Amino acid sequence: MKDAFGSPQSLLVLGGTSEIALATARRLVARRARTVWLAGRPSPALEEAAGRLRSLGAEVRTVAFDALDTGGHEEVLGKVFAEGDIDVVLLAFGVLGDQERAEAEPATAVQVAQTNYTGAVSAGLVCARSLRVQGHGSLVVLSSAAGERARRSNFVYGSSKAGLDAFAQGLGDALYGTGVHVMVVRPGFVRTRMTAGREPAPLATTPQAVAGAIETGLRRRSEVVWVPGALRPVMGVLRHMPRALFRRLPV
Repeated sequence: MKDAFGSPQSLLVLGGTSEIALATARRLVARRARTVWLAGRPSPALEEAAGRLRSLGAEVRTVAFDALDTGGHEEVLGKVFAEGDIDVVLLAFGVLGDQERAEAEPATAVQVAQTNYTGAVSAGLVCARSLRVQGHGSLVVLSSAAGERARRSNFVYGSSKAGLDAFAQGLGDALYGTGVHVMVVRPGFVRTRMTAGREPAPLATTPQAVAGAIETGLRRRSEVVWVPGALRPVMGVLRHMPRALFRRLPV
């Protein structure tokens, strides 16, 4: 449960090595969160992330979680919720993929879609059910501005995020009035390991900035958060731009 100041006490991160997720976890730990679950594929990076959060004073546990193993989500995540209530679930896993390779090798495109969309649908529904049973909590879904309109340069990734975004919005509507809050986060280009070597897009941001926006959104119980906020009107224009004109843009 949240403390007397309304701060989350417990956090479950799906995608335990995500730079955005870990930046968010650090902020919440600084705001009195005391229990953190990092769910991800077992790796030195996952253990290192857990160690850094422990050094900040949190009780941190790691759990083996694979977005593609949808058949195991109920068992793995069910064990986490069986240990006690979770105030915030941060669904932060995903892959960018390589557009050229995806077009040449459809199997790689399928893996992007299965990770970013199918895996997220499975894990999101499992967590939503548990949050509903406990009667409170927030599910934060890391979407992307890329989902607003698929671009030629990354339409496989963009389409998977578009599906995830629509799913999260629908889930939020389904949970309205239950005490469970769903928040969709739409960052633009974020400077992380995943985007290393790529030319930053206009209005590029950082994991720390996204984490700050997530913390503010949780406090306000926002339903949609854009990072940076200036992206919202920009993407609104691009979303409604005639297709013949949009395809001429260098995007």
